[in-house]
Amino acid sequence: MGEKEANSVGSDSIFFVCFILHCVASSRERVSKWPPKPYFLDPDTGSDLTWLQCDAPCQQCTETLHPLYQPSNDLVPCKDPLCMSLHSSMDHRCENPDQCDYEVEYADGGSSLGVLVRDVFPLNLTNGDPIRPRLALGCQLICGYDQDPGSSSYHPMDGILGLGRGAVSIVSQLHNQGIVRNVVGHCFNSKGGGYLFFGDGIYDPYRLVWTPMSRDYPKHYSPGFGELMFNGRSTGLRNLFVVFDSGSSYTYFNAQAYQVLTSLLNRELAGKPLREAMDDDTLPLCWRERKPIKSLRDVRKYFKPLALSFSSGGRSKAVFEIPIEGYMIISSMGNVCLGILNGTDVGLENSNIIGDISMQDKMVVYNNEKQAIGWATANCDRVPKSQVSSW
Repeated sequence: MGEKEANSVGSDSIFFVCFILHCVASSRERVSKWPPKPYFLDPDTGSDLTWLQCDAPCQQCTETLHPLYQPSNDLVPCKDPLCMSLHSSMDHRCENPDQCDYEVEYADGGSSLGVLVRDVFPLNLTNGDPIRPRLALGCQLICGYDQDPGSSSYHPMDGILGLGRGAVSIVSQLHNQGIVRNVVGHCFNSKGGGYLFFGDGIYDPYRLVWTPMSRDYPKHYSPGFGELMFNGRSTGLRNLFVVFDSGSSYTYFNAQAYQVLTSLLNRELAGKPLREAMDDDTLPLCWRERKPIKSLRDVRKYFKPLALSFSSGGRSKAVFEIPIEGYMIISSMGNVCLGILNGTDVGLENSNIIGDISMQDKMVVYNNEKQAIGWATANCDRVPKSQVSSW
């Protein structure tokens, strides 16, 4: 079947993108000139801008697995609505009216500086039809986005896939071109692999738990305030501001919630054969057993499940369950480490971030049209058949 023009696809159409995921925050997406070339992008629901390191040339660029992106000559001008939208969220202005300069900063201290260009994104609809929409992305010229080769979850990235709520995000651009509904979702497999999709035809909305997006925080995928549960019981913390951020490898609690959690964990471990591993700097808090721990199955009996409870828009609560696999990892030293970090220590103040580790083996859907976030336990190693959605 021949290729379709981007604007000929109805808004009810959807497509999926399969990608390679190893541990957390490592994906594969195809972007670029024709013929298409592969790049590894970090899918990030916490930011809007998609960018690639550019051969223009790129200063202070980090290691990548693919040749640097050679940008098209289709520069986005400064007065373009996408440029103006991007600049509205940052203290930056264009030096040249013929191009859109940008500089974005991330919560972890990283940054990206470059110019916006438009290029073809070859994609397939779920019915198999190929489309080639032209979308805006950042051509990064100066990199301040550090990658840590010493991390156990390190995988070189070519850039970021921005999936946030702003106009410049990939899902917003596709929606504004009439290609998909303003919905994005992902399913990360704890064993590696997963899938990413745009549109609402790939899931059954009645099988997901839904909570409204907070209207007070329009820049984030946030359900607002939640309650922290430990082993099915309330911890007494009921006003935790929560953000879903797939660009974060780990989950972050504010100082108060982190202190409560670590105290509860240490209380549970009293009298158990686990001892704090002070010499393991994989993460701030690790425990060891007499013999190296090979799997989370070996220590499951020592830890309790967590959960965050949100409003569901009615009397019932929307509960986001976090099993041991969603907040613990096994280090290279054979210890078990807490994958929830103190966000206050890294400048997140009172925000609580649900990162990749806690979203594993779940389908998570961000429905910008219904202003709702949904999730359900899922088998993330295969893409479900398309559903007819009338929700």
